[in-house]
Amino acid sequence: MPRHARLDAPGALHHLIVRGIDGQAIFRTQHDRAEFLQRLGAVLTETSTSCYAWALMANHVHLLARTGLTPLATVMRRLLTGYAQFFNRRHRRRGHLFQNRYQSILCEEDPYLLELVRYIHLNPLRAGVVRDLNELASYPYTGHRVLNGGWDCPWQDRDYVLRLFGSFEAEAVAAYNAFVAQGLAQGRRPDLTGGGVLRSLGGWTALKALKEQGKQAQGDERVLGSSDFVARVLKAAGEHLAWEQASARQGLDLETLLQRTAKHFGVSPAALASPGKEPSLAAARATLCYLAVRKLRVSGAKLAERLKISPSAVSKAARRGQTLTPESLLKEICRES
Repeated sequence: MPRHARLDAPGALHHLIVRGIDGQAIFRTQHDRAEFLQRLGAVLTETSTSCYAWALMANHVHLLARTGLTPLATVMRRLLTGYAQFFNRRHRRRGHLFQNRYQSILCEEDPYLLELVRYIHLNPLRAGVVRDLNELASYPYTGHRVLNGGWDCPWQDRDYVLRLFGSFEAEAVAAYNAFVAQGLAQGRRPDLTGGGVLRSLGGWTALKALKEQGKQAQGDERVLGSSDFVARVLKAAGEHLAWEQASARQGLDLETLLQRTAKHFGVSPAALASPGKEPSLAAARATLCYLAVRKLRVSGAKLAERLKISPSAVSKAARRGQTLTPESLLKEICRES
């Protein structure tokens, strides 16, 4: 059967699992791990991708990340291709290093974010790489040490996670560690390593109870979350695919997008392509940035040059545009020629 396309969108939370081909090691030395972390940090920073948890194991990697403006597929391609080339050169080998398709599960933030942070960071302890929680706190190859303050890691969003445990740092760190300790008895959590209705509901018992109540649950192997969440994700994915197909049919490009966005907001194309700060222009520009970056896959650098603003301004505008873009504009832009 053909594989389903990956699901992704700005702000989507993903549990990512990268495995070595045929179970082979992807890290042989500390230098390998340091190189991977350096590349991971650089790619996450350059693409404004948030990372909440991570663990490097001998033959696989776990990441919990939130998509920024750059599609997740682009982020992972840059990371894995670059590291595989480095690894092959260093160890004088050829061929694939990773399994052809890394695993990506789009997750509902509540209740899964904290469960996944704990699950990912307990990996070395479950595998016997470290002996106990004290040793895990200083282990250099998970984000657990970062949350405990043992490493100032600029690309891991430590504050976001700790704020969920308390307003003050010491209080939050203590509450986080108590939460992690409670997870020791849970053992391996297959429900957190994939999507689908069974995993989201917690197993056959919950699914049977739901059916006895005459209720149906919607699930998808690419999604870990409630039935309503799955439905919203699939609806958004369908709308995005329809937009891409319509824009491809009419050869929509940046200049056409600029013209149509300007017309919708009642501003001139020349004014839109300038750094003015009037509210109407700011809203139009934010919408244009979002559609150009996320829908047309225009690079931030190219768009910045066209709009005479900085790449960071493009990123900020696109994030704002995601919340501003009306459905009527999408239909208008994608109208048949």
